[in-house]
Amino acid sequence: MTTIISMLRGVNVGGHNQIKMDALRALYESLGLLDPQTYVQSGNVVFGTKDRDLVQLSQRIEKAIQQKFSFRPGVILRTSSGLNDVITKSPFAERRGIEPGKLMVVFFNEEPGEDDYGLLQRVKAEGEEVHANGREVYLYFPNGAGRSKLFAAIGKLKKTGTSRNWNSVTKLLEMAEKLGSGAV
Repeated sequence: MTTIISMLRGVNVGGHNQIKMDALRALYESLGLLDPQTYVQSGNVVFGTKDRDLVQLSQRIEKAIQQKFSFRPGVILRTSSGLNDVITKSPFAERRGIEPGKLMVVFFNEEPGEDDYGLLQRVKAEGEEVHANGREVYLYFPNGAGRSKLFAAIGKLKKTGTSRNWNSVTKLLEMAEKLGSGAV
């Protein structure tokens, strides 16, 4: 069994695309996914599966959500080992004074290209930082993300992605490791 972290894009944000987490868990169970567990209301699900093709699995989840809830959010999947890599490769890992609630990771289905990274690098935002690593982009907003120019620029990229703050990223890995060890 592989432990997977599923992150839905644009769910329960601003009163749109509403899904209750118990209904989302039930949907994942109906797809034969093992022991689905949700975290907060933004569409995070940790589950086990024997499926190997994550692209096909993501599409199957998207289609099921569309059939059940009448909208189709992007579904970003990572294995627990993949999420562990995201955490260990953080460019902020050794820095002191980083507030986890102001550090965000944007997870993309496919790696953004050089043009995408260039767009983000050109954004001049006081104290904000952006670092890319494969399908993830790390953003730090010392003044918060609410009025961030950098966070606004992420929305202009032509890639399907979703963001999670550092506290959520580390909690999702913790949940995945417990599920993978059978200690749920």
